[in-house]
Amino acid sequence: MSRKFQGRTLYIRYSNTRLWKTSALYLAAFLIILYGAIFLWPVVPAKPNIPESSSFKVKINPKSGLSAIAVQLSEQGLTTNALSLHIAARVLFVGSKLKPGTYLLPYRASLGNILLQIARGDRVRESLAIIPGMTIWQLRSLIDNHPALIHQTKGMGPKDLLQALGLSYPGDEGLFYPDTYIFDPDDSDISIYRRASQAMQKQLTAVWEQKEATSPLKTPYDLLILASIVEKETGRSSDRSLVAAVFVNRLKINMPLQTDPTVIYGIGPKFDGNLRKADLRRDSPYNTYMRKGLPPTPISMPSKESLHAVMHPANSEAIYFVARGDGSSHFSKTLKEHENAVDQFQRKRNVSTKLTSQ
Repeated sequence: MSRKFQGRTLYIRYSNTRLWKTSALYLAAFLIILYGAIFLWPVVPAKPNIPESSSFKVKINPKSGLSAIAVQLSEQGLTTNALSLHIAARVLFVGSKLKPGTYLLPYRASLGNILLQIARGDRVRESLAIIPGMTIWQLRSLIDNHPALIHQTKGMGPKDLLQALGLSYPGDEGLFYPDTYIFDPDDSDISIYRRASQAMQKQLTAVWEQKEATSPLKTPYDLLILASIVEKETGRSSDRSLVAAVFVNRLKINMPLQTDPTVIYGIGPKFDGNLRKADLRRDSPYNTYMRKGLPPTPISMPSKESLHAVMHPANSEAIYFVARGDGSSHFSKTLKEHENAVDQFQRKRNVSTKLTSQ
């Protein structure tokens, strides 16, 4: 090879190497600038007198594409646009991973951090707990006063609520499954009722399928009613199946259930905490001292455990029980044994109360 040709070849190689180095430098510079634009430049405008610990709330609507998300963010105060959002989302490979919801962002958050947070679904969630034994009045008040819900059912009567949920029952009591429900801010209250009622229907159906031939209950609604009574009468979970057995045994021999919680429920929200003899003598559909069989509706929201206890009561012949005063109950087969137990535990309780008050 001639020196001239060899020199020319070396020059071409040198030029290519130099070109690659130059391109690499430009690419590195571009990536640094892009990184800075995505992760260092804040897209939430700073405002005067705002502490650094403050946060900024934005909401992404369901089924929103990148362009729609860009508009939503811009309308809520973020200084961004569709082009920068598209570029950043593609660079970070999160374009198809952005999740709807309400997000709490650091006040001077970068576009990159915002997109990664939305892609993780790290959003604000709210919760509402339906407690076993809660009545419909308590539940309606709880939901009506929850600040994170949109209140579509406030002031709605029981029939209208049932119609909105597609349910056909004598009332709305007992139909909502006790659980903690997680939801996004600004969700509608009807969605909580719907989820809770569907959960209760699922539990009720599953438990009713286990019904034994000897059970005196005729419908799943009967199961719901009796379970709601067991829920209110159980002071200790270990007694639940025994309490259920007492009421099942009474139904089998057509004996009145004679349970205070049904009478209290019949009095309604105005009950002052003091059940009087006059209340027990006042006839109502919920007075199980004066009327045999089940009351017309449940009296609370029963737990899964109470549903199971009613469907699988303890193997017991007891038809009476009395509270011992420590959360548990004493169960009796005969009236004489029951009267002795009442005398024993009520006397002990009265003496203890008198000594405490002295």
